[in-house]
Amino acid sequence: MHFSGPWAVLTTLLTLVAFPVQIEADSTELYGDIENTEYGDFESLSQTLEREQHLCHREVPSVFFQTERDSPVRGNGSTIYFHRIEVCCKGYRRDPHAHECVPDCSESSPDNCRNGFCRSPGICECFAEFVRNEHGACIHTCPIACQHGRCYLNGTCACHQDFVLDQETRQFCRPKCLQACGTHEECVSPGRCDCSPGYRRTPDLGCQPICAPDCGFGKCVAPNQCECFAGFIKRPNRNVCEAECYLKCENGFCESRYKCNCREGYRYNVNTTSCLPECSDNCGQGNGVCIAPGVCRCFQGYEVHGADCRPKCERSCGKYGRCVAPEICGCGEGQQHCRNGSCDDVEHCSCPPGETHFIDRCLKSDRLSQQVNSSEKRKHFNRQLAYEFNALIGRLFNF
Repeated sequence: MHFSGPWAVLTTLLTLVAFPVQIEADSTELYGDIENTEYGDFESLSQTLEREQHLCHREVPSVFFQTERDSPVRGNGSTIYFHRIEVCCKGYRRDPHAHECVPDCSESSPDNCRNGFCRSPGICECFAEFVRNEHGACIHTCPIACQHGRCYLNGTCACHQDFVLDQETRQFCRPKCLQACGTHEECVSPGRCDCSPGYRRTPDLGCQPICAPDCGFGKCVAPNQCECFAGFIKRPNRNVCEAECYLKCENGFCESRYKCNCREGYRYNVNTTSCLPECSDNCGQGNGVCIAPGVCRCFQGYEVHGADCRPKCERSCGKYGRCVAPEICGCGEGQQHCRNGSCDDVEHCSCPPGETHFIDRCLKSDRLSQQVNSSEKRKHFNRQLAYEFNALIGRLFNF
């Protein structure tokens, strides 16, 4: 996923994004401990307390909020390098329609409790005439439907060949395996066993639990559950096992009190004392912000090209030019600047009818005096004169 435009795109990301995607999504260990916040408005006290219960704060690198290439970045968090934002607490997600934090059942239900009600984090209650199947999804029951079977009018389910009724509910059919499946395995289709959700097969040890991110100085004993080695601990709201540490070290784990080991795709940043994502060529020579490994969010005036951010020109630069900066064409070998125009076959800036080329841009006659009389514009044009000299003939001289 690639991002461009304002920071608001990141909070749909981190759908990021994602950061950006959404920042909240599946990243409870990222960028600072989570703590409850106070939230007040004119609602009743009970409604306010209920909303406060599920609303938390998180600190994210303030560089993620940068929208223009040369704009200064100052956060409102514990340091200027962090920005403090409101997010849903762990186990909750933001409802895009109600704009509130509601319980999240995505980890226990593959379709996040569709055809049911997510009572609390991970607790899915199916609606009437639905039942949870072996994967946690709420499915129809007879006489409407019967998973891997056929319904009769009396409400019973007759299973297809090589399937058997679920022993607990007797309202849907599971695949049948003649031989019992191994540890952490389940019958996934007739006669075939495979690893249960949250486990993966290894060559030597069979199905082993998956922990993401990895446990660091610990052992993965169950899906996303780490058991630390002696002498190592888990910090609040984090699952990774690490040494006692004085660094934030997000997206990594502490090897010692002052050394942060970053996960793959991240690089240590001394300002945040955390691991920030890496992108090839720094998102095109710094034309964007890297919000996830290999994912750039481009600054205003730039657009995504592969893994880079390139300048964007709404007007075509012509056959003999290319876009070298936002809305600025570069003509010829020297890349002579041409704003609001295009490049001709002799590598010069060609202006639309009624406009005149003035140093680095095309201007209408009535605006020419305004540009010359502005002190700020004069400073800009002085710099552009030096650039134009080098672009056109400066390379021919050896100063």
